[in-house]
Amino acid sequence: MSEQSDAQLVAEILGGDTESFGVLFQRYRDTCTRFAVRMLGSSSDADDVLQSAFMRAYRNLASCRDPDRFGGWLYQIVVNECRTFASRQRRRELRFVPDPDLIDRAVAEPVDDSAEPMNEHVEQALAALPVEQREAFLLKYVEEMSYEEMAEATGVGVSALKMRVKRACDGLREQLEGVYND
Repeated sequence: MSEQSDAQLVAEILGGDTESFGVLFQRYRDTCTRFAVRMLGSSSDADDVLQSAFMRAYRNLASCRDPDRFGGWLYQIVVNECRTFASRQRRRELRFVPDPDLIDRAVAEPVDDSAEPMNEHVEQALAALPVEQREAFLLKYVEEMSYEEMAEATGVGVSALKMRVKRACDGLREQLEGVYND
């Protein structure tokens, strides 16, 4: 991968070298993908969100005030795209009219989840958290951001983020307690 700094690459892109955006894309693709998949619970949804986020970043690159901090600026875009996608998905789910017969059959069928791996339980527990808590938890413990970096990426205050992380941990602990204490 290129040894150039983010600021150098941004300057080249703004100067007309569109190939340099590919270098930035390669540099940030994996971390952004990991975050989006965990936020949204689906690789295909994450792909859609990331395509939109990277397109938005490219189109608005001139508005990046501090090109040395391109990664943080890009994270803000990814976080916002994930939030937008999740809220749209939630609205769609609220409009969904369930089939009572199908639900009754699904509830009546026994489910053997004893062979389910631990990661699946954790992913399900993460998916059950409110979006704000899941976002804060992933940024802190998966992306290993400081609270200051998280605040910059999300636009939320440090104390609110600390509370969200604490509530996420409490929620995960509560959900996973029954699974692993049996």
